[in-house]
Amino acid sequence: MKSLEELKKLRDEAIKNVELRNTDKDVRVVVGMATCGISAGARPVLSTLVEEVAKRNLTNVSVVQTGCIGMCTYEPIVEVYVPGKEKVTYIHVNPDKAKRIVSEHLVNNRVVKEYTIGSEK
Repeated sequence: MKSLEELKKLRDEAIKNVELRNTDKDVRVVVGMATCGISAGARPVLSTLVEEVAKRNLTNVSVVQTGCIGMCTYEPIVEVYVPGKEKVTYIHVNPDKAKRIVSEHLVNNRVVKEYTIGSEK
């Protein structure tokens, strides 16, 4: 760090990242981050979701992690909770799918049905 401005910029970015994980928001996006999820690739999915939500300035959305969701064969799993609506569970999520979930589900309120549980048949 070479200046006070750089330090302020780092602080502002850190505050933004913490704010993304605030669970008091309207929409919650939960990523399974137990060992099964991590080994299936959940870490880059979580990072992509956080980046996409921040890039689109979705201030009503929080991105959080949880432990085992209990369906290890479907990992990485992403669950979307919207008040007044049924929970949506996305399975076998990768970073590209995560981007589409943000653009279609979180921005345009359209569930990406082909990524949901039950669609794998």
